[in-house]
Amino acid sequence: MSDLSQKLQNLIQQAGISSFKALSRQAGVSEYQVLRLRQGKIEQMRLDILLKLSKTLQIPLSQLLSTFLESDIEPSPLPNSQEIADLKREYERSQLQLQQQRDILQHQFQQSSLQLLETLLLQWPTAAKRAQEDHQLAAVKIVPLVQNSLQKLLQAWGIKAIASVGSDIPYDPQLHQLKGGTAQPGEIVRVTHAGYLQGERLLYRATVEKLL
Repeated sequence: MSDLSQKLQNLIQQAGISSFKALSRQAGVSEYQVLRLRQGKIEQMRLDILLKLSKTLQIPLSQLLSTFLESDIEPSPLPNSQEIADLKREYERSQLQLQQQRDILQHQFQQSSLQLLETLLLQWPTAAKRAQEDHQLAAVKIVPLVQNSLQKLLQAWGIKAIASVGSDIPYDPQLHQLKGGTAQPGEIVRVTHAGYLQGERLLYRATVEKLL
């Protein structure tokens, strides 16, 4: 084992980490980055990687730098407390940017998933209502399972139904799609297919019909 590998071995033992591989896993960095540290290539490593390693090893960044800078290389002056604070702020800004990117990707995922679930969202409430009204239908046995799963998914995404299928509600042309004929705003109509809102944004209008 090289001198630097032994130094790292000592540090991971002090931190209660079992191996170099475990260090990479707990720090959230690749094993290649741990290898570069053992090879004395710390000056070529990114700041965010070094901060993750120092945090996992439970040592200050300055100690990590002084430990793994090669002795035959003239080291740069170690950063003072203000410089370290600036580096940490830079790291936190990069983490915030990553979080914002993750939020954007999550939103895109939700939109694509909604397209995949469109048929289920629009047709399932009506099918479930019919199955509940006729207990001879085999589908009634799976209604609670599928309905609960769908409700959990919608709740997690902040989506709620405009009105339940079969309910009688005042007609609102902004939220309701009339199946046929005409109706005046406020006129009582019956919901035949559910519509959905995500927060204040309309996803699908509820389909309604005039009462006979």
